[in-house]
Amino acid sequence: MTYLQMTYLHLATILPAFVIATVVLCRRKGTRSHKLLGRIFLLLMLTTAAITLFMPAQVGPRLLNHFGFIHGFSLLVFYSAPTAFFAARRGDIRAHRGNMIGLYVGALLIAGAFAFMPGRMLHGLLFSVPPPAPMAR
Repeated sequence: MTYLQMTYLHLATILPAFVIATVVLCRRKGTRSHKLLGRIFLLLMLTTAAITLFMPAQVGPRLLNHFGFIHGFSLLVFYSAPTAFFAARRGDIRAHRGNMIGLYVGALLIAGAFAFMPGRMLHGLLFSVPPPAPMAR
């Protein structure tokens, strides 16, 4: 699978995760839909974190010529997602809330902001100026 294909697969999991998380954060907690959407969100986040481990860092220093600082957010997901899930299962809502907010802020907002930095693929796709069209004679 090419880097571009992995990027699209990553976007196909992270974009719905962002929408779901935003909806869940804005709605009433503890409902059946909250629990269902929360599970879907966690599965999407774990999937996207796994995908990113196969994507080499494109910016900054790299460990083993592959992993960059951005991969630290994948580790955050692999820790916070199960921790949040099991905290909710045992009724520790404070720990659940803290881990879920940490996932939202760290893995979605902060990592998302890094994705739009100059030199990154999303920055180029969204902010680059297309070449001018040839002039008609």
